[in-house]
Amino acid sequence: MFRIGQLAKQLNVSTDTLRYYEQQGLLTACERSAAGYRLYDKQAVDRMQFIIRAKEVGFNLKDIQELLSIKIDKQLHSCEEVKALTLQKRDWIRARIAQLSIFERSLTLLANQCCGGSEPADTCSILTALEDVDGAN
Repeated sequence: MFRIGQLAKQLNVSTDTLRYYEQQGLLTACERSAAGYRLYDKQAVDRMQFIIRAKEVGFNLKDIQELLSIKIDKQLHSCEEVKALTLQKRDWIRARIAQLSIFERSLTLLANQCCGGSEPADTCSILTALEDVDGAN
């Protein structure tokens, strides 16, 4: 059995993170010690490792909750469900990357049009472009 601090150290996360996951229903302490400390077993360690890995590949907490519910009752779910959730997340990531690429190109264009000199910013091309978003000025 692990106390919350021991579990946090083993997983390289904060105790606040573990408490947050408890509040979100992703993790449950097995029991409490006589002194009131949360105690976790090997199953909790495995569950947290699953959560951490899922977060590392881009799943959010809602997705992870769904994956955990599938993982708990594997016989009631199909691989197709897991793949669909994964592809949905991948497609969301692709759309976000496309959006970020547009941001990057826009910021590069703005930066390239600016002289970057030490003169007052009242004639800064970046500020002018941002003020003139609709082309009205």
